Amino acid sequence: MRRGGARRTAVALTVLGSLLATVSACGGPSGPGAGARASGPAGGAGASGATADPTRIPGVGDRLQRLVPADSRQVVAVYGQDRDSADSTVVLYTKRGSGWQRVRGWAAHNGTKGWTTDHRENDRRSPVGVFTLSDAGGVLPDPAPAPGAGLPYTRSAAFAAPRWWKKSYWHDFDYVIAIDYNRVKGTPPNDPTRPRGASEGGGIWLHMDHGSGTSACVSLPKPAMEHLLRTLDPDLHPVVVMGDREHLRL
Repeated sequence: MRRGGARRTAVALTVLGSLLATVSACGGPSGPGAGARASGPAGGAGASGATADPTRIPGVGDRLQRLVPADSRQVVAVYGQDRDSADSTVVLYTKRGSGWQRVRGWAAHNGTKGWTTDHRENDRRSPVGVFTLSDAGGVLPDPAPAPGAGLPYTRSAAFAAPRWWKKSYWHDFDYVIAIDYNRVKGTPPNDPTRPRGASEGGGIWLHMDHGSGTSACVSLPKPAMEHLLRTLDPDLHPVVVMGDREHLRL
């Protein structure tokens, strides 16, 4: 465990009893056949290394582009297939000089019912927007190669998915990265605090994929999560830009 390890261990233990409330917004059974996994190479915006304007994130319009902090040098872009789809593509971009460069991309899933600009608890839609990425954790050890590199990571058995969930969901939270939507930065991802109140949801993460839609999170294959955990750097101020392609283009 890296930076702030003792503090994070204590906090993780205090939230153990509230884990079920936290994971209700992330993963969990989403209905039979929901959000069938995308197959083949991911297409559309962000799927190619070449960009028409390297100063802009591909497929992202002025409204959200302006919300990306000026000091951000890493963007995880989540391109939802459409407003009511659970299928999406995730692309990692790094800014070098004044230009954004595509690093890697993966097929992924989002909320079972798609996307929303007005997320509410249990609506099974992922929130559209730009959010910082500041904390990580999971059941498994941090895959980052050296202490002090990458996002602060809290390892705890408290992340384990309930065993009454389908077996295919049991490893959803082996690795998680908290999306800073209605949460307190600098706390473990499973901290249940909701600054704007419970009605606006929370506990929204990047986490391991189980092959279908989520309750509101974005899920990726294990190699993708490992890559992000090894690559995202707090000093580069990483953010996630997420939404269906229509909303992203606005």
